[in-house]
Amino acid sequence: MLTTLLAFLGACTLIAASPGPSTVLIIKQSLRSRRSGFLTVLGNETGVFIWGVVAACGLTALLAASELAYDVMRIVGAVVLVVFGIQTLWQARRADGRAEAAWAGTEKSDWASYRGGLLLNLANPKAAIFALSFLPQFVPEGAPHLPTMIGLAALWAVYETGYYSMYVWFVGRMRAVLSRSGVRRRLEQVSGGVLLLLGARLALES
Repeated sequence: MLTTLLAFLGACTLIAASPGPSTVLIIKQSLRSRRSGFLTVLGNETGVFIWGVVAACGLTALLAASELAYDVMRIVGAVVLVVFGIQTLWQARRADGRAEAAWAGTEKSDWASYRGGLLLNLANPKAAIFALSFLPQFVPEGAPHLPTMIGLAALWAVYETGYYSMYVWFVGRMRAVLSRSGVRRRLEQVSGGVLLLLGARLALES
């Protein structure tokens, strides 16, 4: 069991270290404040746990088997990414030299930060399919399937919360540099562009 657990945590580390839309959003929100970044992490990991539970119940197998259902989720996910990208680019456009107060004044509410992380994860069909293919590999032989997979999903979410919190902490430590008007604007532009590209790629996938 210990060997399986260590292998599972190692796999979780590789998954978290792979850059994706969630990583971009977490870093972007962490530029606003550590609180905003951490709440985005919590929203994202709530989505991870939900997909894990759905996979444990076997429902993501329906998504994998239905091309129409997958395509609908793919388009929804692409739209979400594009909307986030446009919003980010608009914020970058507004991040001129008028006032630092404008930056603080546009800080999102706690619920909006949490909701953004949750929505981005739940709108990603790849997250659902990945949970279906990933979690069963680490269920020990003879162990009860449903509670074990739910437990692994919870562990996955908690572990990633700790992992991504390091991103939030690091961005917070660098905020004195990153919050400069020119640097901040450039980071917003890069983040927005990446989200738009990821959305376009997801929409064009067959």
